Amino acid sequence: MAVTLKKSRWAVPAGNPLLHSGDHLTQREFHRRYEAFPDSEARFELIGGVVYMMSPAGYDHGRGDYRISGLLFQYERATPGVAGAQNVTIILGAASEPQPDNVLLVRPEYGGRVQIKRQGKTRYIVGPPELVFEVAHSSLSIDLHEKRRDYQTSGVLEYIVLDLEDNEVHWFDLATDEPLVLPADRILRSHAFPGFWLDTRALVTGDVARLAACLDQGLSSPEHQRFVVQLAAHRKQRPASRGKRGRQNGA
Repeated sequence: MAVTLKKSRWAVPAGNPLLHSGDHLTQREFHRRYEAFPDSEARFELIGGVVYMMSPAGYDHGRGDYRISGLLFQYERATPGVAGAQNVTIILGAASEPQPDNVLLVRPEYGGRVQIKRQGKTRYIVGPPELVFEVAHSSLSIDLHEKRRDYQTSGVLEYIVLDLEDNEVHWFDLATDEPLVLPADRILRSHAFPGFWLDTRALVTGDVARLAACLDQGLSSPEHQRFVVQLAAHRKQRPASRGKRGRQNGA
């Protein structure tokens, strides 16, 4: 849920007006004000050129995010060349800087499309990760519409939203901007990351044993093995950079 801040709550830093929900800003100006914001715990996103302040995350949101992060960690562990990140700022374009719950991407040196760039003391993802995962409750409408449009326009390939209100999983192929229908077994088999299998029933019920078992099956599948070989081939064609640039692309 977007919240409008009272102007008297914080002192305004010199030359850096406070961010407010509903502000229309460029990504560059949004980022400058965000970094200067006096409350480091406040979470903002720029979606379609509009500023949103996100509500505090509740227990159910945290549990859903935790389950997804664990699965992505295990997938990364079994898939050299892939990296996941949680609650990370992504610079997508001149009017978009979201902070999704989880992303999964192919590392640049393995043929991925993002860059990891340093601005000041912090490194950011610049460009579209292959997969974005959001956990939605009060933010469901934003996640399914405004954010989806931003992700699709910027080139994200696959988008998954865990809807905590209705205990549903929404799955989108953003290359065609079409919703995907889960098969009869309710197992989501990622298109962007072969072998990433998600038991959606187990995700909404919190059955972590079933979640882990389903992912293990995906990691043992022939398509996952082919994907690992494909990533390794990209690595051979594009050797890792040396020095500062090589460190910049690391975990």
